[in-house]
Amino acid sequence: MTVAVLLSGGVDSSVAVHLLCEQGYHPSLFYIRISGDEAGTMDCSMEEDVEICQSVAHRYGLPFEVVDLHHQYWEEVVGYMMDKLKQGLTPNSDVMCNRLIKFGCFERQIGHLFDRTATGHYAQVIHQDEKIWLGTAVDAVKDQTDFLAQIDGIQLSKTLFPIGGLMKSEVRSIAEKAHLSASQRRDSQGICFLGKTRYPDLVRRFLGVRQGDVIEKETGRKVGTHQGYWFYTIGQRKGLGLGGGPWFVVEKDIAQNIVYASRGCDTPLQYGHTFRLSDFRFITENPWHDCTHSTEISFKIRHTPEFFTGRLSPCDDGTWLVEADLPIQGIAPGQFGVIYDRDHRLCLGSGEIGR
Repeated sequence: MTVAVLLSGGVDSSVAVHLLCEQGYHPSLFYIRISGDEAGTMDCSMEEDVEICQSVAHRYGLPFEVVDLHHQYWEEVVGYMMDKLKQGLTPNSDVMCNRLIKFGCFERQIGHLFDRTATGHYAQVIHQDEKIWLGTAVDAVKDQTDFLAQIDGIQLSKTLFPIGGLMKSEVRSIAEKAHLSASQRRDSQGICFLGKTRYPDLVRRFLGVRQGDVIEKETGRKVGTHQGYWFYTIGQRKGLGLGGGPWFVVEKDIAQNIVYASRGCDTPLQYGHTFRLSDFRFITENPWHDCTHSTEISFKIRHTPEFFTGRLSPCDDGTWLVEADLPIQGIAPGQFGVIYDRDHRLCLGSGEIGR
């Protein structure tokens, strides 16, 4: 079986290569080159990524290639982000990068030449009842199935996740024992592929600034100003610049460029019990088939180790209704609601949270 490995320069994908070689594979290694600016300039961190990838390739005697998908990323993923922000929504670039770039553009350009594509994601491919499912990782803290929840069954069937059955501590230990260059490298933070580019700077570059009022939702009192509703998301606490808090963003008026905030950790305006999912995609198939009633599920609305529990029901307009068992803080329209089975062992699919 021929295998392509997407290397990032981090410890997870490096260990994925090590494990595949131990299993007798001779994979080809690829680094997706995407810069944090439109010109495609590589910063120091990206140059270091490539150097570590080259050292892994040299260590195991494997072919290595840098694949330039810079134009595709800025057109498809950054374009998606800015379009959602202009609508007052909260995009998830990492989810769309996996769907459109790693398992999309790369597959069409190179991946189709191989039987499988392996990555360093914390997830598992589970074969059950003659079907294939996206399974959660052994390490619940590092689980990344929510970032993979927009891929489809065909993409999943070609994927390998070599480290999905390991704890992060085990991955670090393997890297240290194998003397891999990335063994002590810190995990990357922030938006996939943007490197040292700050997210607010990226948004400002495309959407500019537009001063507006921050209004206390309960009283209608002006409590501050902001530089554009697109810089804020529902549930956000940091970055409001208001005293006497904590303050949380609870609503946005796009037409009037108003950000509504509420003060206090226990204000009911922060919480909700229900939301709808549009453009819902099952990764492989609907496990409940032609269900017309609510089904017990677990779910996530952001990248955290914790799962919420509730019920999922189909609606007449093609959306799906999620009813949570407990109140949820900061339900942000535009983010993805990711649906799991009740035992949160299988990631079943996702949809965009509506207003």
